[in-house]
Amino acid sequence: MLKHWWKALTILILAYVFIAGLMSPVPKLPILHEAIRNTFFHPPLWIAMMVLLFASAIFSIRYLRKGKLDDDLISVELANSALLFGVLGCITGSVWAYFAWGDLWPNDPKTNGVAVGMLLYLAYFVLRGSVDDEMRRARISAVYNIFAFAVFIPLILILPRLTDSLHPGNGGNPGFNQYDAADSIKRIIRPAFVGFTLLGFWITQLRVRLRRLETLLDEQDDLNKTSTRQSSDLQNTPDL
Repeated sequence: MLKHWWKALTILILAYVFIAGLMSPVPKLPILHEAIRNTFFHPPLWIAMMVLLFASAIFSIRYLRKGKLDDDLISVELANSALLFGVLGCITGSVWAYFAWGDLWPNDPKTNGVAVGMLLYLAYFVLRGSVDDEMRRARISAVYNIFAFAVFIPLILILPRLTDSLHPGNGGNPGFNQYDAADSIKRIIRPAFVGFTLLGFWITQLRVRLRRLETLLDEQDDLNKTSTRQSSDLQNTPDL
C-alpha cells in the first residue's frame, strides 16, 4: 500500500481543489468576477499537459537511445494523457473566454497556437496508425514526437509574447502573478498544479498496464493458434 501513497494524495488534492475552487471566496476583479474560479482548473490543466508532453519526449529520446519498445509504449500513452488534458484545457479556456471576452474562441495568437499544437499531436497519432512495422513505427513516431514538442512549446509560450494577445502575461497584459496574489487563489491553484499533474501520470500508468496486458494476451493467443495448427498438422500427417 505504501507505494500507492501518491494516488491517495492525488485524490485528496483534487477533492480539495474542486470543493474549495467552487465554494471558497475569491477576489472580485473587473471583467473576471466569478469566472476567476476557472483559474483553479484551466492553467493547471495546461501545466499538467506540458509536463506530460515533456515526459513523453523524454521517453521518445530514451527509445532512440536504447531501442526498448516499452519506452515507446510509455511515450505514446503519456502523449495520449496529455492530449486529454489539452482538450479539457481548451474546453475550460473556451468557457472562460466566453465570459471574459464574449467569444468561445477569440482570434488570439495563443488560442490559435494551441489549435496548431493540438493538430501537431493529432498528426502524431495518425502517423503511428499509418505504419505497420512495430520497430519502424516506434522509431519514426519517436523522432516526430520530439519535433512536435520542440514546436509546441514556442507556439503557446513564446510566440504569443511577441505580439498582442488577450491572455495574461502576453502583449503587455498583466500576468497571472498579479491576478493570483490573493491567498485565496494561491492556496488552491498551487495544489491544483500538483494534483492534475499526478492525475495525468496516474491515467498514463493505467493505460500502460492495459496496453501491456493486451500485448501479453495477443502473444498468448498467437502461441495457442500456433500450437493448435501444429497439432492439427501432426494429426493429418499420414503414417509411414
